[in-house]
Amino acid sequence: MSAVTPLIRIDSLVKQYTRDTQVLTVLDKLSLTVDEGDFVALMGPSGSGKTTLLNLIAGIDRPTSGRIVVGDQEVSSMSEGALAKWRSANIGFIFQLYNLVPVLTAFENVELPLLLTNMNRARRKKQAELALSVVGLTDRMDHYPRQLSGGQEQRVAIARAIATDPKLLVADEPTGDLDAKSGEEILVLMERLNSEFKKTIVIVTHDPKAASRAHRLVHLDKGVLKEDVHAERGKAVGMAAAVSVSST
Repeated sequence: MSAVTPLIRIDSLVKQYTRDTQVLTVLDKLSLTVDEGDFVALMGPSGSGKTTLLNLIAGIDRPTSGRIVVGDQEVSSMSEGALAKWRSANIGFIFQLYNLVPVLTAFENVELPLLLTNMNRARRKKQAELALSVVGLTDRMDHYPRQLSGGQEQRVAIARAIATDPKLLVADEPTGDLDAKSGEEILVLMERLNSEFKKTIVIVTHDPKAASRAHRLVHLDKGVLKEDVHAERGKAVGMAAAVSVSST
């Protein structure tokens, strides 16, 4: 059996912010490895450093010290220009509030990140339509965000995230603004992206139901990794609930 290759390697990660004369340590010497093809849920109370860690992995923010390697790139040491180019090719972002451009159609929103690539117009069209078909919205591609439900907007946002075929999807509370039915549809879609399309996914969530879809639960508290559980299918719901209860 061949060994699974780590996609993300984090070593002694520290993130601090200075507020007036006070230094706030959000992440404190955190080390973590995420294998290629894994589905990881980051849980913990508000202020535990979950979103900060997600942003650092995605290259949106920079660490105070420590190393972050994604694939064969040391993200923590890249220049701003190289980092922007790397993000556009390797990271798909999924946000709680969708972040769609209201004056663009679903198709145009999905095509947006492809405009930063060297794809020609025909290739961009094919890629955007393929992404919309994966999320089941080919019949809504000419609709504007205001004409879509919340669940449909989030599916457009997911289509936009996968349009460039990135190695890694990062999601910050992707079901947090949805009703139960729409949230369930998004979670099923994310499971499919992981199992069928082999996307590595790191998700921040407070919801045990969302976390239960992950293969692994990582619990943070005050910037420190408190628990790292590799879930067996069928047991993940109980473990996610247990982690949620322990954080309250």
